[in-house]
Amino acid sequence: MKTAAIIVAAGRGRRAGGPAPKQWQTIAGKPVARWTLEAFSDLDRLVMVIHPDDEEIAREVASGLDVTLVHGASERAGSVRNGLEALADASPDTVLIHDVARPCLPWSVAESVLTALETHPGAAPALAVTDALWTGADGQVTGTQDRTGIYRAQTPQGFRFVDILNAHRAHKSSAADDVEVARGAGLQVAIVQGSAQNLKITNPGDFDRAAEILAKQERSTVDIRLGNGFDVHAFEEGDHVILCGVKIPHNKALKGHSDADVGMHAVTDAIYGALAEGDIGRHFPPSDPQWKGAASEIFLKHAVDLARERGFEMSNVDCTLICERPKVGPHAAAMMDEMGRIMGLSPDRVSIKATTSEQLGFTGREEGIAAIATATLVKP
Repeated sequence: MKTAAIIVAAGRGRRAGGPAPKQWQTIAGKPVARWTLEAFSDLDRLVMVIHPDDEEIAREVASGLDVTLVHGASERAGSVRNGLEALADASPDTVLIHDVARPCLPWSVAESVLTALETHPGAAPALAVTDALWTGADGQVTGTQDRTGIYRAQTPQGFRFVDILNAHRAHKSSAADDVEVARGAGLQVAIVQGSAQNLKITNPGDFDRAAEILAKQERSTVDIRLGNGFDVHAFEEGDHVILCGVKIPHNKALKGHSDADVGMHAVTDAIYGALAEGDIGRHFPPSDPQWKGAASEIFLKHAVDLARERGFEMSNVDCTLICERPKVGPHAAAMMDEMGRIMGLSPDRVSIKATTSEQLGFTGREEGIAAIATATLVKP
């Protein structure tokens, strides 16, 4: 399912004060609009609707991101309609429509909207009103208002694309938001849980509040991945084994399509597992003759490079070799050095250790060697 986002940024936002419309002012080191765009940058398409006078600054703010800039209209509904029309040439399945002045969006809110769209034509986040409500006139309280069923609306408001495009095309008047347009077209809109962090910058003091929220989010968005790997190789005739890149004399060899380095294979599969990329066999099929006798370093380097291409750094790996013989202890330091060299890690981030199975099972009968590994990946 393809999802696009429309960032509505054509307003002037003068209540917020400052030398420029609020979306172009800087908070926590970036323009407000940049924070908002980056939140949606992983979607299939991204459109930002801007005032015609803001073309130059908008291009600067969106630099490096795949963003289509579209000129807005005099009212919000018209601006959104222009954004929708810009997507109509290759219609996405769903679309999220978001106010540029909400740069602190926790992505879990957007995910809740998208989940609701699996069963509803529209969905939007909101917070139930918990304060008492009054009516008033001339600075005096004139009555109270029941708050039951009253919500504070937020964005992104999500819709099935064709439905909301048709609703906007048919809508001929102004609207407070896209939920109003959708309901006017008879679309049901589900309410999902909003977030107090998802504030809309409206007044001067909101910039400081948003900066505090963004700073906390930046500190808490480290992506940590753990993966496990397990591998087994049987013994065959030979005079050495290769374990974690180190050649060790032995009265048998390990049988395998490659060099049968059971420890390195387990670590490699742990990295693939952390990336949800399957195992070595997916990337280097044993049915492919080019990998016959290949050094397992090729596989490990591929896994590490794939992790780094996706923005992850290796934090540490831990590998346990399970065998009666050969004895691993005398070679563990060399193994840690070699594995660290291949992965670009210092040896103190590579743990290689061994255990026996107390003469139980195939490893206890010295029919082969097993290995289990864990890898930790971190994306700042």
